[in-house]
Amino acid sequence: MDYKWYVVRTFSGHENKVKTMLDTELGENEKLRAKIQDILVPMEKVFEVKDGKKKSRTKNFFPGYILVQADLDNQVKDFILNTPSVMGFLGTKNNPNPLQPEEVKRIVGRITQDENSERMETIFRSGDLVKIVDGPFNNFTGTVQEINEEKMKIKVMVSIFGRKTPVEIDFVQAELEK
Repeated sequence: MDYKWYVVRTFSGHENKVKTMLDTELGENEKLRAKIQDILVPMEKVFEVKDGKKKSRTKNFFPGYILVQADLDNQVKDFILNTPSVMGFLGTKNNPNPLQPEEVKRIVGRITQDENSERMETIFRSGDLVKIVDGPFNNFTGTVQEINEEKMKIKVMVSIFGRKTPVEIDFVQAELEK
């Protein structure tokens, strides 16, 4: 069997639903099960700071797409295309394009890397006006100069005794000024 990875377009937000439907159907059909090796929804774990609290959530980093590793023939193609919420394959209508091995490594690598590491998603952007809500500079207001997502810190320019001074604080010590 010649297993290759293919990209299947789905309605955005229906990726997990499509994966579940495909898995359920495959459980009942041994012939197809042998031709489809894996079905992936490319997800990553991101962390965001809201209201001073760090929250984690899982986010699809390719909304509207799932990956299917299959030995693609007409039977497999029809099976996938006739699944509700599936819009088609990436590639031409009659000839889906398989992903290149380096693309697969990059995508699957990102999925497995994210199981072991955390990526911080910040609500702060350079130039944002923020209010410091904790620490020695509590109640100071300033402008975000730079963001360090790895250390989860931002550098804020605040006015201390009439002079602009850079202050480095944690994400959780600031909130966007309304």
